[in-house]
Amino acid sequence: MALRNFFNVILICLALSSCRKDFFAESGPGQLSFSNDSILFDTVFTTIGSTTKKFVVYNNNNNPLTIETIRLAQDNPSDVYRINVDGMPIELSQNIKLAANDSLFLFIEITINPNNQNTPFLVSNQLEFTTNGKIQLIDLIAFGQNANFYTPSDNLFIFDNDTISFRYYSISQNTTWIKEKPHVIYGYVVVEPNATLTIEEGAQIYFHANSGLFVGNPILGANNDGGTINVNGSLGNEVVFQGDRLEDWYQDAPGQWSQIWLCAGSKNNTVNYAVIRNGTVGIKVDTLGNSSDPTLNINNTIIENMSDIGLFAQGSYVNGYNNLIRNCGRYNLVLNIGGHYQFDHCTFANYYNYGSRNTPIVLLNNYYKDVNENIQFRPLTQAHFTNCIIDGSSVHEIELQNNSSSEFNYVFDHCLIKLHPDSSINNLNHTNSIKVNSNSSIFINPQEQDFQLSDYSIAIDAGKASLLNNALSLDILGNSRYGKPDIGVYEKVD
Repeated sequence: MALRNFFNVILICLALSSCRKDFFAESGPGQLSFSNDSILFDTVFTTIGSTTKKFVVYNNNNNPLTIETIRLAQDNPSDVYRINVDGMPIELSQNIKLAANDSLFLFIEITINPNNQNTPFLVSNQLEFTTNGKIQLIDLIAFGQNANFYTPSDNLFIFDNDTISFRYYSISQNTTWIKEKPHVIYGYVVVEPNATLTIEEGAQIYFHANSGLFVGNPILGANNDGGTINVNGSLGNEVVFQGDRLEDWYQDAPGQWSQIWLCAGSKNNTVNYAVIRNGTVGIKVDTLGNSSDPTLNINNTIIENMSDIGLFAQGSYVNGYNNLIRNCGRYNLVLNIGGHYQFDHCTFANYYNYGSRNTPIVLLNNYYKDVNENIQFRPLTQAHFTNCIIDGSSVHEIELQNNSSSEFNYVFDHCLIKLHPDSSINNLNHTNSIKVNSNSSIFINPQEQDFQLSDYSIAIDAGKASLLNNALSLDILGNSRYGKPDIGVYEKVD
């Protein structure tokens, strides 16, 4: 029973489904059923052309139904979608009588010029059916610009006597994504164990709503051994991960896609010069598979505008330098249930303005409660922050969840930290760090997302000079650090 419950959770989390001959979208009494939950056009990428899809509407009730209207939920510029309902144009499809246990056919055609650079590469709309005053929606997705598309397909797993299909795009051998065309993920991409996904500089990765990238396969549980991602951006040619909505309103809107998840067993992952924006969780790093090597090395990377957490590590091993994590709905950084961590010259700044934030920027933890409410210890063997800034709009930006029965080894060395003067952790374990309790002009303009240092910032020349080495001699913009370095990801340039 527990095994079955586990797979039910996986099904929900991955938005996957079992194989069936026909799909009937969920419906209630007096509602319609459909042959598909979405209509996906993915065959006209490189030339002007069109394709036609068949779509079936069912009345699985024992009584006749009247479909008051069938229409496109959004405007249809230049007649991108053309729809015929049992021989009638959709514009004339009103008050259609559908007998009990009967069906009707829709034929949907699309014409897009994929070579028109002004055409969004993902053209989405919805079919809206109104029956008995109730509205049901079917997604229409069309790819209108030449790109690489990754859409889910069935992947069969045998558990006991059950064969279950999980739907995702599988990368089962070493694969490289390059920058010549955008990469569009619709659903989930899974980098399987023993496979490596390499993403070269300048590549653009776009996620549809609720889509994500999993490195390692969470379905395999204890048998998940491996899966690796290498993001090889460079200064001026960063790899960008973002949502697929290109309208101006969405440029800084959080929560447009799911997450990058380095699953338990994933190993030797590297992210260098990336921009990860507008999702739910930027990167989730799960429990260690091999404690001798970092699960993730992340450097020169910006994670921004996440609706939940920027970097979420659980009992893992992460090293990072020259990273800016900014403006997240809950935490910028969570180091949960222990682990081993090192962050140098990073800025964790949070002036999130898409809702109220009641949590601090950084959370450190070394235990959890199991399902029986028993405390399980997970030692925090190291959480070292050197030359880092932790500052935001709340009065208190660090939370320590320490169970004294487990190791809790952390230190803030030459850091700038925002703490309330009455905080219970004002005896914070630190070395030569600066504690502030107000917004003291650290940054040029945090409300406008400019987190470079202001002319009078107390972070200037306040860093630990002995930290500098070849990797840290330059800031994220390529500016040289020398003498007394500034605290944070940016070095102030005269």
